[in-house]
Amino acid sequence: MADSKVDAPPAPKARQSSRLRWWFSSVVVVLLLSRVWLHLQTQDEYTLCSPTNSIYTVNETQPRAQCISVRNGRIEAIGNDVDVKRNWFARILDPFNGQVRYLEPEQIIVPGLAGICPSFQVFARASTYPDAHAHLLEQGYKMQLQLDGSKSVQEVVDRIKAYIIAHPDVHADPSRWIEGMGWDQTKWPGAEFPTAADLSADPLLRGRPILLMRVDVHAAWVSERVLEIMAPLPPDSDVEGGSIIRDAAGEPTGIFVDNAMMLIPRPPWAPEQYTDFFNTAVAEALKYGLTSIHDASTDPAAVAFFKGVAETGNLPASSSLILWCKCTENFTGWEPSKIDRLTNHGVHGKLNLRAVKLFTDGALGSWGAALIAPYSDKPDYSGIMRTSPETMNELIRTAWRAKMQVNVHCIGDRANEVVLDIFENILEEEAHNGDADVAAFRPRIEHSQILQPSDLVRIGKLGVLASVQPTHGTSDMGYAETRLGPDRIKGAYAYRTLLEASPNKILPLGSDFPVEGVNPLLGFYAAVTRLDVAGNSPHGDGGWFPSERLTRAQALKGMTLDAAYASFTETELGSLTVGKRADFVLLDRNIMEVEAAEILKAKAICTVIDGKVEYGSLGGRIMWW
Repeated sequence: MADSKVDAPPAPKARQSSRLRWWFSSVVVVLLLSRVWLHLQTQDEYTLCSPTNSIYTVNETQPRAQCISVRNGRIEAIGNDVDVKRNWFARILDPFNGQVRYLEPEQIIVPGLAGICPSFQVFARASTYPDAHAHLLEQGYKMQLQLDGSKSVQEVVDRIKAYIIAHPDVHADPSRWIEGMGWDQTKWPGAEFPTAADLSADPLLRGRPILLMRVDVHAAWVSERVLEIMAPLPPDSDVEGGSIIRDAAGEPTGIFVDNAMMLIPRPPWAPEQYTDFFNTAVAEALKYGLTSIHDASTDPAAVAFFKGVAETGNLPASSSLILWCKCTENFTGWEPSKIDRLTNHGVHGKLNLRAVKLFTDGALGSWGAALIAPYSDKPDYSGIMRTSPETMNELIRTAWRAKMQVNVHCIGDRANEVVLDIFENILEEEAHNGDADVAAFRPRIEHSQILQPSDLVRIGKLGVLASVQPTHGTSDMGYAETRLGPDRIKGAYAYRTLLEASPNKILPLGSDFPVEGVNPLLGFYAAVTRLDVAGNSPHGDGGWFPSERLTRAQALKGMTLDAAYASFTETELGSLTVGKRADFVLLDRNIMEVEAAEILKAKAICTVIDGKVEYGSLGGRIMWW
């Protein structure tokens, strides 16, 4: 029998080397797993790729891309997979960045959408789509009692009754104010304004103080109890910049238009209401992919609230506040130079305030838009100038001298003409002094709704930004021509003409929510189709004045990069470009290519702000390079 051979035990140095290798390998594995776990918790590094190159950048040098890499809240690389892999290999010691998520073929990524609200302008990032004109707190306010879509006075009464029954504290206290928003008499039989008596016909409503804002927030409908609280009212129907609607006997009917609404002693919001309205509106905005908002009518109390939210790190998106000047003919004490401006304010640097909001006239639906010639359906009336041309001139010049951006609400052709005259005079004076630089101030006309043909050209020539809301056109198209007549209507809601007149082809698009819906795709759809949500228009399924339709690329740019430019944030937001903030939305279908009827079916799978998912989930198939 052969002798058995027994391996000799490893030498001490070999055993030590083996242990060191084992220890080193274990440390590497632990570190890598720790990094993976940390990344999954913080979501601050990842790459997304589309198999159909459906990442729409709104960057003219690279309109579409296959992949986008995010690191520390910024876009680190964008391009095809080879480009992004090259970027990864440059950081080979950073192994987790090798993870990539592949989207489904039908999904797309677009920059965060912006919303624009009307007021003294405070800018803050709030959602993936920027909204160039919106009212965040007012959206939350409206959602407590929504009256949109009501087809009659009785339906409004029924909704108020349901609200009272659903809120025992309101039911038990007849002195508690009930407030709602969204009614529109143009959608009712007869299209007549309602009355305070209509709110007293039902016993459950009788004797209660009720305040209901019209859909455009340019008229208020109050109950008989509110009229009692307000007594005595001024004897004249017309008040400075507004109107008290009266019956044949000269008695107030309960409708107050524009500046007359300031007579209503509505209770101020309590601190908890600010918080509730904010949380409700933000949740709604993020659901639809909004990443930044131009809050267009922020008053000082709202500014203080937004500052508090930003300073605690709870402002989820960028916000640009536009401070509303509640100015009439007596604007003594209004000093824009003393406004507390905000620049990248708060824990995350998301709040800005560098603009003011002024009102020239009212709205078309309540006959408040200031027209050069009388209304076609009200030949003895030309609308309301909420601020006289002389006072508007002083207000704009005062803000301009204080180097504040000026945003002016103008609906009617007279209002637009007056404000363009003022801007033109200022720019001519500055040109004479060698100081003209309209891009430094970026003056905006909010709505730019009805303009003379000459002013459609002039607004572009001056470089004044036309900040428009496409859904206003489709909401008003049922009655707009009745108000304006067949000739004047040709200069109304002329979005394509305004874009082509702009020297830099800039047309910021917003929603004006809660006047319109929060979903930015409503505005996108209205801009490219000129149809209502049912696919109809007074001119058929080709759209209302179809020559004023925007292309899908123009509409997307208007809702992203143009909106960012309008708030001086184009270097940080508005396009998917290396170095900018990683604000974007993942949609479940390609709104740039699907049939028009499919656009409104699109859903936001997730909303990403500063690289972090604020709504939904990134999803996708995870792979490793």
